[in-house]
Amino acid sequence: MMNEAGVEKTFFNHYHCSAQCITSAPGRVNLIGEFTDFNGGFVYPVALQFRTYVAYRLRADDEVRVVSHNYPDESDQFRVDEVLSSGGCQWGNYVRAVFAIFQRKGYALRGMDLAIASNVPQGAGLSSSAALEVALAGAINEALSCGLTPEQLALISQQAENDFMDCQCGIMDQLVSATGRAGQAILIDCADLSTGFAPLPEQLALLVINSNVPRKLVDSAYNQRRQDCEEAARIIGLNSLRDATLSILQQYRSSLTDNQFARARHVISENHRVIDFHSALKDGDIQQMSELMRASHQSLRQDFEVTVPATDGLVSICDDLLGNTGAARMTGGGFGGAIVCLCPHQRVDELCQRIGRAYPEQFGLQADIYMAQAGNGLQVKSLDVMSV
Repeated sequence: MMNEAGVEKTFFNHYHCSAQCITSAPGRVNLIGEFTDFNGGFVYPVALQFRTYVAYRLRADDEVRVVSHNYPDESDQFRVDEVLSSGGCQWGNYVRAVFAIFQRKGYALRGMDLAIASNVPQGAGLSSSAALEVALAGAINEALSCGLTPEQLALISQQAENDFMDCQCGIMDQLVSATGRAGQAILIDCADLSTGFAPLPEQLALLVINSNVPRKLVDSAYNQRRQDCEEAARIIGLNSLRDATLSILQQYRSSLTDNQFARARHVISENHRVIDFHSALKDGDIQQMSELMRASHQSLRQDFEVTVPATDGLVSICDDLLGNTGAARMTGGGFGGAIVCLCPHQRVDELCQRIGRAYPEQFGLQADIYMAQAGNGLQVKSLDVMSV
Protein backbone atom coordinates (compact mmCIF):
# COMPACT_ATOMS: atom_id res chain seq x y z
CA MET A 1 0.00 0.00 0.00
CA MET A 2 1.28 3.46 -0.89
CA ASN A 3 2.51 5.39 2.18
CA GLU A 4 4.96 8.10 3.22
CA ALA A 5 7.98 6.05 2.17
CA GLY A 6 6.41 5.39 -1.21
CA VAL A 7 5.74 9.03 -2.05
CA GLU A 8 9.19 9.99 -0.77
CA LYS A 9 10.69 7.44 -3.15
CA THR A 10 8.54 8.71 -6.03
CA PHE A 11 9.78 12.23 -5.33
CA PHE A 12 13.44 11.20 -5.23
CA ASN A 13 13.21 9.05 -8.36
CA HIS A 14 11.75 11.90 -10.38
CA TYR A 15 13.57 14.96 -9.04
CA HIS A 16 16.83 13.26 -7.95
CA CYS A 17 16.82 15.00 -4.59
CA SER A 18 15.04 14.60 -1.27
CA ALA A 19 11.71 16.17 -0.39
CA GLN A 20 11.51 18.69 2.44
CA CYS A 21 8.21 17.58 3.86
CA ILE A 22 5.30 15.18 3.39
CA THR A 23 1.70 16.05 4.08
CA SER A 24 -1.19 13.64 3.93
CA ALA A 25 -4.96 13.79 4.24
CA PRO A 26 -7.61 11.05 4.33
CA GLY A 27 -10.62 10.11 2.30
CA ARG A 28 -13.89 9.84 4.15
CA VAL A 29 -17.14 7.94 4.41
CA ASN A 30 -20.33 9.54 5.69
CA LEU A 31 -22.27 7.54 8.27
CA ILE A 32 -25.40 9.68 8.07
CA GLY A 33 -26.39 13.18 6.93
CA GLU A 34 -26.53 13.12 3.13
CA PHE A 35 -27.14 16.26 1.04
CA THR A 36 -27.49 18.33 4.20
CA ASP A 37 -24.12 20.10 4.07
CA PHE A 38 -24.99 22.56 1.30
CA ASN A 39 -28.22 23.29 3.18
CA GLY A 40 -26.32 24.45 6.26
CA GLY A 41 -27.23 21.30 8.15
CA PHE A 42 -25.53 18.47 10.04
CA VAL A 43 -23.37 15.62 8.76
CA TYR A 44 -21.65 12.70 10.47
CA PRO A 45 -18.62 11.45 8.55
CA VAL A 46 -15.53 9.43 9.44
CA ALA A 47 -12.02 10.15 8.19
CA LEU A 48 -10.52 6.92 6.88
CA GLN A 49 -7.14 5.24 6.99
CA PHE A 50 -6.91 5.60 3.19
CA ARG A 51 -4.80 8.68 2.46
CA THR A 52 -3.35 10.93 -0.24
CA TYR A 53 0.30 11.90 0.27
CA VAL A 54 2.08 14.99 -1.04
CA ALA A 55 5.87 15.31 -0.92
CA TYR A 56 7.30 18.72 -1.76
CA ARG A 57 10.43 20.80 -2.01
CA LEU A 58 10.45 24.55 -2.48
CA ARG A 59 12.13 25.94 -5.57
CA ALA A 60 14.04 29.20 -6.03
CA ASP A 61 11.77 30.28 -8.91
CA ASP A 62 8.02 30.51 -9.64
CA GLU A 63 7.56 27.17 -11.37
CA VAL A 64 5.47 24.33 -9.96
CA ARG A 65 6.19 20.83 -11.21
CA VAL A 66 4.04 17.90 -10.16
CA VAL A 67 4.09 14.15 -10.77
CA SER A 68 1.86 11.35 -9.54
CA HIS A 69 2.71 7.79 -8.50
CA ASN A 70 -0.81 6.76 -9.53
CA TYR A 71 -0.52 8.28 -13.02
CA PRO A 72 3.14 7.72 -13.94
CA ASP A 73 2.70 8.72 -17.58
CA GLU A 74 1.21 12.11 -16.72
CA SER A 75 2.64 15.28 -15.18
CA ASP A 76 1.85 18.95 -14.99
CA GLN A 77 3.71 22.21 -14.55
CA PHE A 78 2.72 25.85 -14.30
CA ARG A 79 3.94 29.18 -12.93
CA VAL A 80 2.55 30.85 -9.83
CA ASP A 81 3.49 34.35 -11.04
CA GLU A 82 0.78 34.01 -13.70
CA VAL A 83 -3.00 33.82 -13.36
CA LEU A 84 -3.80 30.13 -13.19
CA SER A 85 -6.25 28.38 -15.51
CA SER A 86 -7.11 24.76 -16.27
CA GLY A 87 -4.63 22.54 -18.06
CA GLY A 88 -4.87 19.27 -19.94
CA CYS A 89 -4.22 16.98 -16.94
CA GLN A 90 -7.37 16.24 -14.96
CA TRP A 91 -5.74 15.43 -11.62
CA GLY A 92 -3.28 18.25 -12.25
CA ASN A 93 -6.19 20.67 -12.35
CA TYR A 94 -6.88 19.93 -8.68
CA VAL A 95 -3.31 21.03 -7.94
CA ARG A 96 -3.82 24.20 -9.98
CA ALA A 97 -7.14 24.79 -8.22
CA VAL A 98 -5.62 24.86 -4.73
CA PHE A 99 -2.73 27.07 -5.81
CA ALA A 100 -5.23 29.37 -7.55
CA ILE A 101 -7.20 29.97 -4.34
CA PHE A 102 -4.04 30.78 -2.38
CA GLN A 103 -3.11 33.09 -5.24
CA ARG A 104 -6.48 34.88 -5.16
CA LYS A 105 -6.18 35.33 -1.40
CA GLY A 106 -2.95 37.25 -1.90
CA TYR A 107 -0.38 34.80 -0.56
CA ALA A 108 3.13 35.23 -1.98
CA LEU A 109 3.52 31.86 -3.66
CA ARG A 110 6.78 30.21 -4.65
CA GLY A 111 7.62 27.43 -7.03
CA MET A 112 7.56 23.87 -5.70
CA ASP A 113 8.41 20.40 -6.87
CA LEU A 114 5.61 18.03 -5.87
CA ALA A 115 4.99 14.30 -5.91
CA ILE A 116 1.56 12.85 -5.17
CA ALA A 117 0.53 9.32 -4.26
CA SER A 118 -2.75 7.98 -2.96
CA ASN A 119 -4.22 4.76 -1.61
CA VAL A 120 -7.76 6.15 -1.44
CA PRO A 121 -9.84 3.72 -3.54
CA GLN A 122 -10.91 5.40 -6.76
CA GLY A 123 -14.56 5.44 -7.80
CA ALA A 124 -15.85 4.24 -4.44
CA GLY A 125 -17.18 7.62 -3.32
CA LEU A 126 -14.55 8.03 -0.62
CA SER A 127 -13.69 11.61 -1.64
CA SER A 128 -10.23 11.18 -3.09
CA SER A 129 -10.51 14.72 -4.49
CA ALA A 130 -10.94 16.30 -1.04
CA ALA A 131 -8.00 14.25 0.28
CA LEU A 132 -5.83 15.63 -2.52
CA GLU A 133 -7.02 19.21 -2.01
CA VAL A 134 -6.47 19.18 1.75
CA ALA A 135 -3.06 17.52 1.50
CA LEU A 136 -2.01 20.13 -1.08
CA ALA A 137 -3.39 23.02 0.97
CA GLY A 138 -1.52 21.65 3.98
CA ALA A 139 1.69 21.48 1.93
CA ILE A 140 1.41 25.10 0.75
CA ASN A 141 0.50 26.25 4.25
CA GLU A 142 3.54 24.51 5.73
CA ALA A 143 5.97 25.50 2.98
CA LEU A 144 5.06 29.19 3.10
CA SER A 145 4.38 29.42 6.86
CA CYS A 146 0.88 30.79 6.24
CA GLY A 147 -0.30 29.83 9.73
CA LEU A 148 -3.75 28.68 8.60
CA THR A 149 -5.91 26.45 10.77
CA PRO A 150 -7.26 23.08 9.57
CA GLU A 151 -10.69 24.69 9.23
CA GLN A 152 -9.28 27.46 7.04
CA LEU A 153 -7.45 24.91 4.90
CA ALA A 154 -10.72 23.01 4.48
CA LEU A 155 -12.47 26.18 3.29
CA ILE A 156 -9.69 26.88 0.79
CA SER A 157 -9.98 23.31 -0.49
CA GLN A 158 -13.76 23.61 -0.83
CA GLN A 159 -13.35 26.91 -2.69
CA ALA A 160 -10.88 25.22 -5.05
CA GLU A 161 -13.54 22.63 -5.88
CA ASN A 162 -16.37 25.18 -6.15
CA ASP A 163 -14.67 27.99 -8.04
CA PHE A 164 -11.96 26.28 -10.09
CA MET A 165 -13.25 22.75 -10.62
CA ASP A 166 -16.89 23.96 -10.88
CA CYS A 167 -18.24 21.32 -8.50
CA GLN A 168 -20.62 22.93 -6.02
CA CYS A 169 -19.89 20.62 -3.10
CA GLY A 170 -20.52 21.46 0.53
CA ILE A 171 -17.84 21.64 3.21
CA MET A 172 -18.15 18.13 4.64
CA ASP A 173 -15.52 16.26 2.63
CA GLN A 174 -12.77 18.83 3.07
CA LEU A 175 -13.50 19.53 6.75
CA VAL A 176 -13.43 15.90 7.87
CA SER A 177 -10.29 15.34 5.82
CA ALA A 178 -8.63 18.25 7.63
CA THR A 179 -9.88 17.59 11.18
CA GLY A 180 -10.68 13.88 11.54
CA ARG A 181 -9.58 11.83 14.54
CA ALA A 182 -8.58 8.18 14.64
CA GLY A 183 -11.27 5.88 15.98
CA GLN A 184 -13.95 8.56 16.02
CA ALA A 185 -16.79 9.90 13.91
CA ILE A 186 -17.22 13.64 13.64
CA LEU A 187 -20.46 15.60 13.93
CA ILE A 188 -20.16 18.73 11.78
CA ASP A 189 -22.49 21.69 11.92
CA CYS A 190 -22.11 23.01 8.39
CA ALA A 191 -23.55 26.39 9.36
CA ASP A 192 -20.67 27.39 11.64
CA LEU A 193 -18.17 24.52 11.15
CA SER A 194 -18.34 23.52 14.80
CA THR A 195 -17.60 19.85 15.48
CA GLY A 196 -18.18 17.13 18.01
CA PHE A 197 -16.63 13.67 18.21
CA ALA A 198 -17.79 10.26 19.36
CA PRO A 199 -15.92 6.93 19.23
CA LEU A 200 -17.16 4.18 16.96
CA PRO A 201 -18.41 1.11 18.83
CA GLU A 202 -15.54 -1.34 19.27
CA GLN A 203 -17.80 -4.31 18.52
CA LEU A 204 -18.67 -3.01 15.03
CA ALA A 205 -16.53 -3.16 11.90
CA LEU A 206 -16.78 -0.31 9.38
CA LEU A 207 -17.34 -1.59 5.83
CA VAL A 208 -17.56 0.42 2.61
CA ILE A 209 -19.20 -1.63 -0.14
CA ASN A 210 -18.87 -0.26 -3.67
CA SER A 211 -21.73 -1.28 -5.96
CA ASN A 212 -19.59 -0.72 -9.07
CA VAL A 213 -22.66 0.69 -10.84
CA PRO A 214 -21.50 3.13 -13.52
CA ARG A 215 -22.63 6.63 -12.49
CA LYS A 216 -24.24 8.71 -15.23
CA LEU A 217 -25.64 12.26 -15.37
CA VAL A 218 -24.63 12.73 -11.74
CA ASP A 219 -23.64 16.41 -11.97
CA SER A 220 -26.86 17.59 -13.58
CA ALA A 221 -29.01 15.56 -11.16
CA TYR A 222 -27.04 16.84 -8.17
CA ASN A 223 -27.32 20.45 -9.30
CA GLN A 224 -31.07 20.08 -9.86
CA ARG A 225 -31.60 18.72 -6.36
CA ARG A 226 -29.54 21.51 -4.89
CA GLN A 227 -31.63 24.00 -6.85
CA ASP A 228 -34.85 22.39 -5.57
CA CYS A 229 -33.62 22.75 -1.98
CA GLU A 230 -32.58 26.36 -2.44
CA GLU A 231 -35.88 27.24 -4.11
CA ALA A 232 -37.86 25.54 -1.35
CA ALA A 233 -35.99 27.59 1.27
CA ARG A 234 -36.64 30.78 -0.70
CA ILE A 235 -40.38 30.07 -0.97
CA ILE A 236 -40.56 29.34 2.76
CA GLY A 237 -38.67 32.57 3.43
CA LEU A 238 -35.49 31.14 4.92
CA ASN A 239 -31.82 31.47 3.99
CA SER A 240 -31.48 27.69 4.06
CA LEU A 241 -33.41 24.58 5.01
CA ARG A 242 -31.30 24.39 8.17
CA ASP A 243 -33.89 26.58 9.92
CA ALA A 244 -36.97 24.78 8.56
CA THR A 245 -39.16 22.28 10.39
CA LEU A 246 -41.49 19.65 9.01
CA SER A 247 -44.50 21.61 10.30
CA ILE A 248 -43.31 24.79 8.56
CA LEU A 249 -42.70 22.80 5.38
CA GLN A 250 -46.23 21.43 5.49
CA GLN A 251 -47.65 24.95 5.73
CA TYR A 252 -46.08 25.77 2.36
CA ARG A 253 -47.01 22.48 0.68
CA SER A 254 -49.30 24.12 -1.88
CA SER A 255 -46.57 26.59 -2.92
CA LEU A 256 -43.97 23.92 -3.61
CA THR A 257 -43.61 21.50 -6.47
CA ASP A 258 -43.68 17.82 -5.60
CA ASN A 259 -39.92 17.62 -6.04
CA GLN A 260 -39.20 20.72 -3.95
CA PHE A 261 -41.37 19.38 -1.14
CA ALA A 262 -39.81 15.92 -1.20
CA ARG A 263 -36.21 17.18 -1.38
CA ALA A 264 -36.85 19.58 1.51
CA ARG A 265 -38.53 16.86 3.57
CA HIS A 266 -35.46 14.68 3.20
CA VAL A 267 -33.09 17.45 4.30
CA ILE A 268 -35.18 18.49 7.32
CA SER A 269 -35.74 14.93 8.53
CA GLU A 270 -32.11 13.98 7.85
CA ASN A 271 -30.87 16.79 10.08
CA HIS A 272 -32.93 15.35 12.94
CA ARG A 273 -31.58 11.88 12.23
CA VAL A 274 -27.98 13.11 12.43
CA ILE A 275 -28.50 14.67 15.85
CA ASP A 276 -30.28 11.54 17.09
CA PHE A 277 -27.48 9.39 15.66
CA HIS A 278 -24.86 11.39 17.56
CA SER A 279 -26.72 10.69 20.81
CA ALA A 280 -27.14 7.02 19.95
CA LEU A 281 -23.46 6.65 19.10
CA LYS A 282 -22.36 8.25 22.36
CA ASP A 283 -24.73 5.93 24.24
CA GLY A 284 -23.65 2.85 22.29
CA ASP A 285 -27.27 2.27 21.21
CA ILE A 286 -26.71 0.13 18.13
CA GLN A 287 -30.39 -0.60 17.62
CA GLN A 288 -31.19 3.11 17.41
CA MET A 289 -28.23 3.67 15.06
CA SER A 290 -29.56 0.87 12.84
CA GLU A 291 -33.05 2.32 12.71
CA LEU A 292 -31.76 5.82 11.92
CA MET A 293 -29.49 4.64 9.10
CA ARG A 294 -32.31 2.55 7.65
CA ALA A 295 -34.65 5.56 7.75
CA SER A 296 -31.98 7.70 6.11
CA HIS A 297 -31.65 5.26 3.25
CA GLN A 298 -35.41 5.14 2.71
CA SER A 299 -35.54 8.93 2.64
CA LEU A 300 -32.72 9.02 0.08
CA ARG A 301 -34.60 6.46 -2.01
CA GLN A 302 -38.09 7.95 -1.82
CA ASP A 303 -37.69 11.70 -1.21
CA PHE A 304 -34.28 12.56 -2.67
CA GLU A 305 -34.36 9.81 -5.32
CA VAL A 306 -30.61 9.22 -5.51
CA THR A 307 -30.38 5.48 -4.85
CA VAL A 308 -30.36 2.83 -7.59
CA PRO A 309 -31.64 -0.78 -7.45
CA ALA A 310 -28.11 -2.09 -6.86
CA THR A 311 -27.42 0.08 -3.81
CA ASP A 312 -30.91 -0.63 -2.51
CA GLY A 313 -30.13 -4.32 -2.97
CA LEU A 314 -26.85 -4.12 -1.08
CA VAL A 315 -28.54 -2.37 1.83
CA SER A 316 -31.25 -5.05 1.84
CA ILE A 317 -28.67 -7.83 1.95
CA CYS A 318 -27.04 -6.19 4.97
CA ASP A 319 -30.36 -5.51 6.72
CA ASP A 320 -31.68 -9.01 6.11
CA LEU A 321 -28.60 -10.58 7.68
CA LEU A 322 -27.84 -8.13 10.48
CA GLY A 323 -31.19 -6.69 11.49
CA ASN A 324 -30.73 -4.23 14.35
CA THR A 325 -27.33 -5.66 15.30
CA GLY A 326 -25.77 -3.64 12.48
CA ALA A 327 -26.61 -0.73 10.21
CA ALA A 328 -26.39 0.09 6.49
CA ARG A 329 -27.28 2.90 4.12
CA MET A 330 -26.28 4.50 0.86
CA THR A 331 -23.40 6.95 1.28
CA GLY A 332 -22.01 9.69 -0.92
CA GLY A 333 -23.49 11.28 -4.02
CA GLY A 334 -25.71 8.41 -5.05
CA PHE A 335 -26.75 7.20 -8.52
CA GLY A 336 -24.51 4.21 -7.91
CA GLY A 337 -21.42 4.41 -5.75
CA ALA A 338 -21.18 2.82 -2.34
CA ILE A 339 -23.06 1.91 0.81
CA VAL A 340 -21.65 2.05 4.33
CA CYS A 341 -22.26 -0.78 6.79
CA LEU A 342 -21.57 -1.13 10.51
CA CYS A 343 -21.28 -4.86 11.05
CA PRO A 344 -20.46 -6.95 14.14
CA HIS A 345 -16.89 -8.21 13.75
CA GLN A 346 -17.93 -11.84 14.12
CA ARG A 347 -20.35 -11.54 11.18
CA VAL A 348 -18.09 -9.77 8.67
CA ASP A 349 -17.03 -12.96 6.89
CA GLU A 350 -20.62 -14.17 6.70
CA LEU A 351 -21.81 -10.85 5.29
CA CYS A 352 -19.01 -10.75 2.70
CA GLN A 353 -19.86 -14.27 1.59
CA ARG A 354 -23.54 -13.45 1.30
CA ILE A 355 -22.84 -10.33 -0.74
CA GLY A 356 -20.45 -12.36 -2.90
CA ARG A 357 -23.27 -14.79 -3.72
CA ALA A 358 -26.44 -12.72 -3.73
CA TYR A 359 -25.30 -9.48 -5.31
CA PRO A 360 -24.01 -10.98 -8.59
CA GLU A 361 -27.12 -13.17 -8.80
CA GLN A 362 -29.45 -10.18 -8.47
CA PHE A 363 -27.57 -7.50 -10.40
CA GLY A 364 -24.86 -9.19 -12.48
CA LEU A 365 -22.14 -7.14 -10.75
CA GLN A 366 -19.33 -7.80 -8.29
CA ALA A 367 -19.13 -5.52 -5.24
CA ASP A 368 -15.80 -4.30 -3.86
CA ILE A 369 -15.74 -4.48 -0.06
CA TYR A 370 -13.29 -2.32 1.89
CA MET A 371 -12.51 -2.88 5.55
CA ALA A 372 -12.25 0.70 6.76
CA GLN A 373 -10.97 2.30 9.94
CA ALA A 374 -11.44 5.79 11.33
CA GLY A 375 -8.16 7.61 10.74
CA ASN A 376 -6.60 10.99 11.50
CA GLY A 377 -7.09 14.14 9.48
CA LEU A 378 -4.37 16.27 7.90
CA GLN A 379 -0.84 15.30 8.94
CA VAL A 380 2.42 17.17 8.32
CA LYS A 381 5.83 15.51 8.60
CA SER A 382 9.07 17.44 8.12
CA LEU A 383 11.92 15.44 6.61
CA ASP A 384 14.55 17.74 8.09
CA VAL A 385 16.39 18.46 4.87
CA MET A 386 17.82 21.80 3.83
CA SER A 387 15.21 24.04 2.18
CA VAL A 388 15.76 26.32 -0.78
